[in-house]
Amino acid sequence: MSYSQVESSETGAWYMYFFNKKFKESNFGIQGDFQYRDWQGLGDLEQLLLRSGITYSPDNVNATFTLGYGNITSGAFGDSKATSSESRLYQEALLPQKLGERFYITHRFRYEQRWVENQDFRTRYRYNLFLNVPVNQKTLGKNAIYVALYNEVFINGQTDIGDDRTVEIFDRNRTYLGAGYAISDKLRAQIGWMNQKTNSWGKGQLQFSLHHTL
Repeated sequence: MSYSQVESSETGAWYMYFFNKKFKESNFGIQGDFQYRDWQGLGDLEQLLLRSGITYSPDNVNATFTLGYGNITSGAFGDSKATSSESRLYQEALLPQKLGERFYITHRFRYEQRWVENQDFRTRYRYNLFLNVPVNQKTLGKNAIYVALYNEVFINGQTDIGDDRTVEIFDRNRTYLGAGYAISDKLRAQIGWMNQKTNSWGKGQLQFSLHHTL
């Protein structure tokens, strides 16, 4: 799939639902996300991403580890209706911490094994630093209004993707600023703006998301 003609001046939109659930009296659980990404808001598919995994949270350790699978359908920018498919395994470590009374930080490390249509097997490394800061109270519990920021960098594990095609080691970077509201202790709604940059294009995206603890 070629993205060389992406129009950077047009703002797209991502619509996302994130969920997690811990099984009762167990260190195990599930987590995942469903995302519809559009190049222009609606009507020009960028990606449909379906992802879920099994989580494990060790006793007396503030960390969650995940083994998961994702299925991704990617569309071309513009009038073309061409799509490509990808299957992906991933392993993830989520490390939350709190600084002071209001700064909720999470480090996410993710390693992906990717089977992209018409490409050789690929891997990718990702690191995301999240920061949530409640404004009207000290916690992210019910009725909290908060500021949300993150930055994520993507690094390719290989440069050769087959048929004499190559990619750069640097894959992309995403920077996000948004605001959220905790509808309950287990459900938060968030809206924000994310700028994504690759070696060949950059683009702004509105993001609308729900974050649900089941």
